[in-house]
Amino acid sequence: MARIEIKMPETYLFETCLDVRISDINYGNHLGHDAFVSLLHEARIRFLKNMGYSEIDVEGKSIIISDLAVTYKSQVFHGDTLKIEIAGGDVNKYGCDLFYRVTRMENGTRVLAAKTGLVFFDYAASKVAPIPGPFIEKLKL
Repeated sequence: MARIEIKMPETYLFETCLDVRISDINYGNHLGHDAFVSLLHEARIRFLKNMGYSEIDVEGKSIIISDLAVTYKSQVFHGDTLKIEIAGGDVNKYGCDLFYRVTRMENGTRVLAAKTGLVFFDYAASKVAPIPGPFIEKLKL
C-alpha cells in the first residue's frame, strides 16, 4: 500500500502548545484522528490570529481548506502536551499550503506531520480570489 510522504520545511514561523483532553481520546485509548484535525484547526486559528487575521478575514478574503494530508508517527495520550509548529509553502495564484509539525512536549517525540491546502475565497462575489500579497509577505516565502 502506498504511503503519503509530506516534504516538511526546515523552518517554522509559529508555534503553540495544546493539551490533549479526555474528550480527544478514542476507543483505542489514544488521540483520535478526528480530534487531531480539530487540534490542527485550533493551531491554525492561533497562527492566523498571531498575524492579525481570521479564517474569514485575511486582507478582506476568506480561506477554505481544499485538502488535508496527515502522517502519524506516534500515539498520543490524555494529558500529553503537544507543540504544534506551522510554516507556509507552495504558494500559487489562489492559495498556499500550511505545514504542521507536531511533537510531544514531554520528550520531544515527533507525533504527526500534516499539510493543509488553503484557497482564498471572496464570499461577496462567490468565487476564488487571488492570495493577498501582504499574507505572502508575512509567510516569509
